[in-house]
Amino acid sequence: MRQPTFALGTFERPEGGSMAGLVIGERIFDLAPHLGPGVSVRALLDDWDRNLDRLQDLAEGLADQEGDHRLGTLPTRPPLLPPGQLFLSGANYRQHVIELVLAERRSASTQSEDELRAQIAAEIEQRVVSGRPYVFLGLPSSICGPYDDVVLPNDGEQHDWELELAVVIGRRARHVPREEALGYVAGYTICNDITTRDRVFRADLPSIGTDWLHAKNAPTFYPTGPLLVPAPFVPDPMGLRITLRLNGQLMQDATTGDMIFGIDRLIEHVSAITQLQPGDLLLTGSPAGNGVRWRRFLRPGDVMEGEITGLGVQRNRCVAESRLSADGPRAGRRDEPRPARAGP
Repeated sequence: MRQPTFALGTFERPEGGSMAGLVIGERIFDLAPHLGPGVSVRALLDDWDRNLDRLQDLAEGLADQEGDHRLGTLPTRPPLLPPGQLFLSGANYRQHVIELVLAERRSASTQSEDELRAQIAAEIEQRVVSGRPYVFLGLPSSICGPYDDVVLPNDGEQHDWELELAVVIGRRARHVPREEALGYVAGYTICNDITTRDRVFRADLPSIGTDWLHAKNAPTFYPTGPLLVPAPFVPDPMGLRITLRLNGQLMQDATTGDMIFGIDRLIEHVSAITQLQPGDLLLTGSPAGNGVRWRRFLRPGDVMEGEITGLGVQRNRCVAESRLSADGPRAGRRDEPRPARAGP
C-alpha cells in the first residue's frame, strides 16, 4: 500500500449538514469537491475495492495541501451514517470471561479463587477447540458519536462500559472461510458497548435467557468512532492495545490478542448464519476491566475516555436520563467539537 496513510470520518459542516472527510494527520479534506456532492463514508463502502484505490490516489494528491478543516474544529459524528447491521460478539476475551464467570461462581464455590480461575481458563481453551463464537444483534439506532453524551436510563442501575474493536465490513460476505475472512474487512473503528448489567436477565422469565434488547440498546449506548481507519493501515488487528479510563483512572488495559475467537473466526461464524453487507459493524468483544470487575458502575457526571492503537480516542460524558426528545439517540448529543485523533 502506498503512502500517505489516511482515515475517513463524518463531520458536521459549519453551515449544517454532514460532511464525509478524508483525514490525513490533523487535516480534514472535504470529499464532496473531489468525489461529488452527497458522497458519504457509508456510500464509499458499497464499492470499497475500487473506492479504496481512488481514496489512496486522492490522499497522495492532497498530501502537501493545507486541508479544509482541522481535527477538533468540527463536531464529529459516527463514521458510518447510516450504519449497517450491528453484530456483537459476547464473551470473547479470556480475562473478561474469567472475571464474569468468577463473579458468578465465587460465592457458591468452596474452591479458592486461583483454583476457580484455572478451571475457567481450561473451559475457555476447550471452547476454542470445540465451541463457536457467541454473536447477537444490536440496534444501529442506538449508535451515537464519539464525543456525545451517554444517557443513562432510569430503568436500571448497573450501567457498564465495554470498549471494543469494531470491524467495518467492506464486501458482501456469505459462507466465508476463515482463511479468506480478512479480505472482507474495509477497516476498523472504536465502539463502546454500554450494558445495563441488572437488565441482562429477567426475573419474570428466568429460563428464557438473556434480554439483550433491554440491556444494550438504549439511545446512545454505542458511542462509535471517531474515524474509520482502512484495513491496510492496521497491519496487525490482533495486536492493538485497548484502554478505557473512567474519570482519568485506567479501568481497561488489554490487547486484542486476548480474543478467544479472532476476527477471521467471527466473520466465518456470522457469514455462515447470515449475509454480511458493506457498512455492517462487527464488534469483537470487550476485554477485562469492566464495572463488574471493579464493582463500580457508571453514574451521571462520569467521563469515559477510550482509545485503541491507531484508531483515535473517544470521550463521552454520562448524563442522567430526562425528558428525551423524539430524535432518540440525538438526545445525548453534544454540539461542541472534541479532538478526534487517529494513527494515519
